[in-house]
Amino acid sequence: MNENLLRIAIPRSIFGLAVLAFLGFSASTQAAVVTYTASLSGPNESPANASPGTGSATVDVDAVAHTMHVHVDFTGLLGPTTASHIHAATAVAGTGTAGVATTTPYFAGFPIGVTSGTYDNTLDLTLASSYNPAYVTAQGSVPAAEAALEAAIAAGKAYLNVHTQVYAGGEIRGFLVPASTPAEASTWGRVRALYR
Repeated sequence: MNENLLRIAIPRSIFGLAVLAFLGFSASTQAAVVTYTASLSGPNESPANASPGTGSATVDVDAVAHTMHVHVDFTGLLGPTTASHIHAATAVAGTGTAGVATTTPYFAGFPIGVTSGTYDNTLDLTLASSYNPAYVTAQGSVPAAEAALEAAIAAGKAYLNVHTQVYAGGEIRGFLVPASTPAEASTWGRVRALYR
């Protein structure tokens, strides 16, 4: 009888360990995606301005897939858009200015010449074309640029802004801060569709 119990107990414990290992792996791969948000406004710019324009940005950084999903909604700008990108790294978190880190003059496909719009795209952080060439040069390589950008975002030293013809230096901006819960890549489009 004890022998039969032993035969049953061993496979169950191995199964249990396998399940725990799988769950640990699954949790670690999901944790690779970190979500940041920003509230975009004129008073958040440097120098601050009185633009009635507002916006929001969500940036999902996936360190395993080496991607950065960027979603921006904006409205009420005083001038038509001319540029949008992420700047990094400021000297102090949540304040100051920095050079452009991502593509210049704007994210590929960003709506230009409008006062309101939506942008949704994923950047491949292993490609030089996802960065400002000067940022890659300053960092020394594309992998170093990726690491520096991810570190700046995580430290609160990166901001996203939208430039317009009225405010060439930037009409609205917001520093990227961690969201309350990480996003799962498979839900990016579906979650946004639910909240529109």
